[in-house]
Amino acid sequence: QSDVSFRMLHRECGTPIKQKRWCPVHERDVESDELVRGWEVAKGQFVTVEDADLEAIEQHDTSRSIEIGRFVTLEEVDPVYFDRTYFLVPAGAEAARRPYVLLLEAMKDANVAALGRFVLAGKEKLCLIRPMGDALALETLFVHEDVKDHAEIDEAVGSSEVRGPELDLAKQIIASLAGPFEPEELKSEYRESLKELLEAKLAGQPFELPAAEEVAPVVDLMEALKASVAAASTNKPAAEKKKAAPRKRAAASK
Repeated sequence: QSDVSFRMLHRECGTPIKQKRWCPVHERDVESDELVRGWEVAKGQFVTVEDADLEAIEQHDTSRSIEIGRFVTLEEVDPVYFDRTYFLVPAGAEAARRPYVLLLEAMKDANVAALGRFVLAGKEKLCLIRPMGDALALETLFVHEDVKDHAEIDEAVGSSEVRGPELDLAKQIIASLAGPFEPEELKSEYRESLKELLEAKLAGQPFELPAAEEVAPVVDLMEALKASVAAASTNKPAAEKKKAAPRKRAAASK
């Protein structure tokens, strides 16, 4: 939601351009009342669908209720099915807040999540409700057919062999970079640079582009792993380096 969005402008006058609905057969603009939706079944062949057809299958549920069909352990649901996350907010009245808290505490104690469905803008949405601290979070879910099978990847990975020394070096890299999850670190360098660029342009100031880093091609896996271990140890925080130094001197004195 915080992405920077752009509009296309006419370079000469800076005016936003308008998208034209153009029919190449009749070679003219068409009005909105002349448009109809089409589902392409083959190249250039469409099945037309009227608004009335869609309205007939839409669910006009205005209750804003969520129908819970099953409780499952959260570990059973692969996050690949998660689409968007929302927080469920209890209604203002005390009588409405108590069921919210009751469901939250019961789900916490049972360590479960709820599978359900609701209607949003006339369309059915599948969802998973899970406790998150002192709140209930709702994850909208992709339907099963929209989640791609990874059998092709499994086949490719299954045919590759990993040698012991390579695995040991890979584990060293993981150990050297291990740390707690800090949500504050989830930042987009591109987005920050983009905003700096826009602010500089707005203020009429020059913007210096960051130097691009050259990435060397990986030739030998073992050499690449060794280089990664060396780089990880060099980039350790100063406090960790100070702790490690006395052990090295003690070992040398023996």
